[in-house]
Amino acid sequence: MAEASRWQQPGTSKPKLHYRKDVEIGTTLQELLLYLIFLINLCILTFGMVNPHMYYLNKVMSSLFLDTSVAGDERTNFKSIRSITDFWKFMEGPLLEGLYWDSWYNNQNLYNLHNSSRIYYENILLGVPRVRQLKVRNNTCKVYSSFRSLMSECYDTYTSKNEDLSEFGLSTDTEWKYSSSKTNSPLYWGYVGVYQDGGYIFTLSKSKSETKTKFVDLRLNSWITRGTRVIFIDFSLYNANVNLFCIIRLVAEFPATGGILTSWQFYSVKLLRYVSYYDYFIASCEIIFCIFLIVFTIQEAIKIKEYKFAYFKSIWNWLELLLLLIFKFISFNKTMSQLSSTLSRCIKDIVGFAIMFFIIFFAYAQLGFLVFGSQVDDFSTFQNSIFAQFRIVLGDFNFAGIQQANWILGPIYFITFIFFVFFVLLNMFLAIINDTYAEVKADYAIGRRPDFELGKMIKKGYNDALEKLKLKKAGKDEDKKMRRTSEDLAEQARREGFDENEIKRAEQMKKWKERLEEKYYSAEIQDDYQPVTQQEFRELFLYAVELEKELRYISLKLNRVMRKFSALQEK
Repeated sequence: MAEASRWQQPGTSKPKLHYRKDVEIGTTLQELLLYLIFLINLCILTFGMVNPHMYYLNKVMSSLFLDTSVAGDERTNFKSIRSITDFWKFMEGPLLEGLYWDSWYNNQNLYNLHNSSRIYYENILLGVPRVRQLKVRNNTCKVYSSFRSLMSECYDTYTSKNEDLSEFGLSTDTEWKYSSSKTNSPLYWGYVGVYQDGGYIFTLSKSKSETKTKFVDLRLNSWITRGTRVIFIDFSLYNANVNLFCIIRLVAEFPATGGILTSWQFYSVKLLRYVSYYDYFIASCEIIFCIFLIVFTIQEAIKIKEYKFAYFKSIWNWLELLLLLIFKFISFNKTMSQLSSTLSRCIKDIVGFAIMFFIIFFAYAQLGFLVFGSQVDDFSTFQNSIFAQFRIVLGDFNFAGIQQANWILGPIYFITFIFFVFFVLLNMFLAIINDTYAEVKADYAIGRRPDFELGKMIKKGYNDALEKLKLKKAGKDEDKKMRRTSEDLAEQARREGFDENEIKRAEQMKKWKERLEEKYYSAEIQDDYQPVTQQEFRELFLYAVELEKELRYISLKLNRVMRKFSALQEK
């Protein structure tokens, strides 16, 4: 009885297995729908944070303050400032004219000038602009003994240790006294230094004439000195038409080498978030997003509590903890499953390759920095050298600059870098991926694939629904197709000279193989362990014997063909 019940187990387990599959499909589709809603909500939030008017507002402000030339000198604007004289020309010219719009084009007053200025008549200047400079002390560096008779002063690069905090010039006014920072403002990372808040500050007046007089006084009394290392010009404005704030910072750095380096920042942001109906719709999406995050976090916490350390063995669980998006459904698609399997299999090889690659890559970056750093902008810093080499790999490079910097080492560096990195290392990387992908494809070809593929399950459910609605006859088209294929193969075998006995034997072997594959590799029983009876073992053994006979027969045929081919060659 026990033996009989044991052999009845495969038949009785199929309904339970079908039920479990249906439940799994339903649960997975529900989760997929939930994640799609979450993703759509996230996309709405993402696009809701960006406004097309941000770009146009930044463009208008940048062209006004960066591209406007000094009167009588079309070559001088903020971007082209290279000396202190050019800097004061910009302050008293384009900056002053850009900040103060006194009247309409026909000289009529449109608003009260005592309250605020309106740049381009549409953008309200918030408060007044602020100008701030940071300085370093004298004798912060050492002069070589042979040159001390020629140079008595020395101003080092800017650091918090070298910063000058003393009063200078007309110490009666605040712009000649150091003011410490009252807020924890972030550091500013410039071209030649990292600068903190505070410094020598003066604020512009709401009157254009008063501000111009102030600029002239500062210039005549040498507010900018040899110790000046950076000057910040900060102001902000608001455009009510598009509900956007624009925060502007113009920076002029005075490196220890002399000259001036200019940079700028234009940020358009929406600080008043909830004004229109669309803004309130975005607010509701934000609330839904928070609810999703809370629910997903609780779900993952429950899983961690249930599985404990086994939870962290799955890479998909790590991705859910990091991103909480729909990546876990990638494995349900055949193509994406192959991709993930390929990457997971070759990860060790890729890590080993990456170590070797970056050793060579950084060695070339250091070489480029040492050889061309003083002459080529792309190699002026070690960081620039790294990104320049990535651009070389992508085909964007300045070979003329490298060659001009050093006509011997330049071409040698370029040719060897292209050979070792582009032709050797990158092709090794592609070979690792290709070999692993070929292994994964081979495994999928012999049936080693994920047990659950969402695409097939959806297709199967779709076909079942059509059959239930009598819109499609079950299996009829497939049988016709299989019958037509078998007839075509038999006809082709007759044309190639095979006799009827060989064709019948091949058809019998094919039917036997299909019956065994359907029995032992079907999706209904592959998840559970199934015992093998003596009759099934006998059938499998006979099937293996028949395969051996077929292989021996094919081998004899091949030997016969090779002998004929050799005889023809001898003739």
